[in-house]
Amino acid sequence: MLKSLKSILSAAIAFLVVCSIGVASANAATVEVKLGTDAGMLAFEPSTVTIKAGDTVKFVNNKLAPHNAVFDGHDELSHSDLAFAPGESWEETFSEAGTYDYYCEPHRGAGMVGKVIVE
Repeated sequence: MLKSLKSILSAAIAFLVVCSIGVASANAATVEVKLGTDAGMLAFEPSTVTIKAGDTVKFVNNKLAPHNAVFDGHDELSHSDLAFAPGESWEETFSEAGTYDYYCEPHRGAGMVGKVIVE
């Protein structure tokens, strides 16, 4: 009888763990940032995004290539390779709260800068 209760309890705990993992991943969001505006300006669109910890930002090359995204003080988030093709993309997931400033290396002087705020 005790062995059966332990088995049921173990199964219930395993079920709860699996469900909570599924809920956590279901709650994570992906936000898209365009590299170059639809109007052809050298800017990230939107230039500032606010997300929750665990969310992902998808960077998509839009217009006037080449572009990249380099995060000040966060090499692990930076994508220094240049995107040339329209639609070329990559994703970064932000696990810790904070403010993350980034820029496009070729167009930083033109004001192509952005910010990710993680709550």
